[in-house]
Amino acid sequence: MGERPLAKVLKNKLTKIELSLVPRSYDMIGSKEKEVAIIEIPEELDHKKKEIAEAVIKLNKNVVSVLNKKSGRKGVFRLEDLELVIGNSNTEVIHREYGYFIKLDPQKVFFSPRELTERQRISGLVKAGENVLIMFSGSMPYGIAIVKRQPLVKKIYGVEINPEAHEYAKENIAKNKVSHKFTLINDDVRNVCSTIEKIDRIVMPYSIGAYQYLDEAFKCIKNGGVIHFYHIAPEDDMFTEAESFAKSIADDFNKKIDVLNRVKVLPFGTRYWKICLDVKVLV
Repeated sequence: MGERPLAKVLKNKLTKIELSLVPRSYDMIGSKEKEVAIIEIPEELDHKKKEIAEAVIKLNKNVVSVLNKKSGRKGVFRLEDLELVIGNSNTEVIHREYGYFIKLDPQKVFFSPRELTERQRISGLVKAGENVLIMFSGSMPYGIAIVKRQPLVKKIYGVEINPEAHEYAKENIAKNKVSHKFTLINDDVRNVCSTIEKIDRIVMPYSIGAYQYLDEAFKCIKNGGVIHFYHIAPEDDMFTEAESFAKSIADDFNKKIDVLNRVKVLPFGTRYWKICLDVKVLV
């Protein structure tokens, strides 16, 4: 394997041991007009974070800001702790993919460019005439992806507790010209199912703790409906725990489930994966 680009740029600024700790990859959010890079710099390299950020900018001409990921998602709004290392303090960008765009500030709203493939997978499963609920909907990437690929979807409900994400979602559906397909709700998911109609398909893209909301999904879903349930699992046994959660909640509701798909979505840390179960709910 050849020398990694980031390590190559840093070759004369870091020791060999330090170079071995430089991240192999980082996320880019935005478009050619303006991009923000998000990199997870190990604590051992904290004293070199400015040099690493400068190297990222040197390799990517459209990057105007580099953010250091200091923590995973946490808190009521499920945000990462992102530290501005170098560049423009205005980190709001317009991210483009598959003919639509998502406006957001990654310091205020969680967004993963790596989930592009999964967004396309889900949108390809949605059928004409379906009502869809997206829990933890953020700035609305899943919802807009669905409408753009399946314009005959009946209605998409997006539920997001973070008010800033909710505002971005409103702007994004308007600017993508799909507002007529959406009902956006700025609230906790637990307050919603009693207020809306029964749903054909539910997407639960937040993977850390989504199992705690499976009961709400079962309250909302129609008989024969599908829940896309995300979870974090070790790579040596990726689906057992998630299936156990789904079967346990189904039992609580006197339902049966049929697991339609078991999907490896993305690596998550060392030897863990974000996975998805596509679960059909039966009487």
